[in-house]
Amino acid sequence: MSILEMSHVSKAFGGSKALSDIHFNVEEGEIHALLGENGAGKSTLMNILTGVIPADEGTVTFCGKTYPNPTIAQMEAAGIAFVHQELNVINDLTVADNIFLCRELTNGLGLLRRKEQIRRAGELFESLGVDIDPTMLVSELKTGEKQLLEICRALYADAKLLILDEPTTALSNKEIDHLFSILRRLKEQGKSFIFISHKMPEIFAIADRYTVLRNGEFVSSGRIADTTPHAVTSDMVGATYVDADVYESRELGDTVLEVRSLSGTGFEDVSFTARRGEIIAFTGLAGCGASELMQTLFGAMPAVSGELLVNGKSPRGSIVSFMRSGVGMLPADRKENSVVPDLSILENYYLAEHELSHRRPLIRISGEKKRYEGHKEMLRIKADDCDNSIGSLSGGNQQKVFIARWLNIGADVLLFDNPTQGVDVGAKAEIYRLILEFAKEGKTILINTLEIPEIQKVADRCLVFYEGRVVKEFRHSEVNEHDVMLYSTNAAETEA
Repeated sequence: MSILEMSHVSKAFGGSKALSDIHFNVEEGEIHALLGENGAGKSTLMNILTGVIPADEGTVTFCGKTYPNPTIAQMEAAGIAFVHQELNVINDLTVADNIFLCRELTNGLGLLRRKEQIRRAGELFESLGVDIDPTMLVSELKTGEKQLLEICRALYADAKLLILDEPTTALSNKEIDHLFSILRRLKEQGKSFIFISHKMPEIFAIADRYTVLRNGEFVSSGRIADTTPHAVTSDMVGATYVDADVYESRELGDTVLEVRSLSGTGFEDVSFTARRGEIIAFTGLAGCGASELMQTLFGAMPAVSGELLVNGKSPRGSIVSFMRSGVGMLPADRKENSVVPDLSILENYYLAEHELSHRRPLIRISGEKKRYEGHKEMLRIKADDCDNSIGSLSGGNQQKVFIARWLNIGADVLLFDNPTQGVDVGAKAEIYRLILEFAKEGKTILINTLEIPEIQKVADRCLVFYEGRVVKEFRHSEVNEHDVMLYSTNAAETEA
């Protein structure tokens, strides 16, 4: 029995067709994977379903009731909840306060019944097998626990259909297994899920059915049991996808980056050098310290001891100092640390340049647009008008705008922290191509990634981290899943 039917849904933005005559349905008590490259129309379809934007044509029928022009309030009241990739929890409130946000329990005087909220939150967690203290501040939770908190908040609101947008992006394998066990338990209770992900192993492990969109059009749908990852990926990208190694060796230049016995929050005694045109990958288990090191190399976190030199000089203090030294960074959390939502695409693009040119406070828009158009063509950014909000772009195209932000200031050391996080297979291949092109042009690139195939595609060397220390270095030809995992988990040391 269908809990959701979306029929003949179309949507255009300006002259660009985002969705064209889409049909999409979800059964009661199923996990339905919604698939497609960035810009395929997934977000637009979900925003129409949840009432964020209106459709130009088509209808939404949920639990037997038709909504010609659904609103956010209507769809929330009907029982649809959207758990976004960028988590929407409030760190300064307790876990229980987040659960009951905008639905607080009060007495006759309007005062919070805080003890009852804590008790009910505890009961909800216990019923799901979630081990979280309702009295803790959300800021003290791990990312995986925050993800579960979002789901629990939706369940408390009696959601019948939960939309999960890239829910496993920042989770460890253990956390993913726990999340999937909860989803299966809820599915047995009759809850339905729309599962948006680019990770094929996860899709085939958890989903019952799938639907693929491409360029705003319906491509295919069916039971997961009746298809293969290769077939689904081909539907997504519009051609047979070949998982080839795209790595190309190149001649390296002089040393650009020197790290000597550097220690800081989450890592200690790290030493390495990086040459012009070199691509170095950091990897390890989630929380291994590689991300914190990368933030320190950009001045976002302070070093405790050791030395860091860029082109023979030591940047001091602020991020701006590192930017002036030619360092740019693509952080892992795009929403928190890259996107300025109130600014346009163009303004997000020239933000770094404007910060460095404060002695020239006036901005020549014509010049900025000319440079942006050049980078737009180079990076193949899919955007209609640069005066549109940055939020109008898909996640993959936002990433490209932020890469262009650093190219615009001539950065020759690029730090990419999980650059393909939440990105589809087609966009990943595009990012790999760009990384290799940047290296050929003489830029030095450091990548932090948990994906070993990603390292094999682009990196000249790989530094493996375990509990904040570099425990092994692999040359490109030596990188393989087995050996990298041995050192990432400290199993190599245990065996020795």
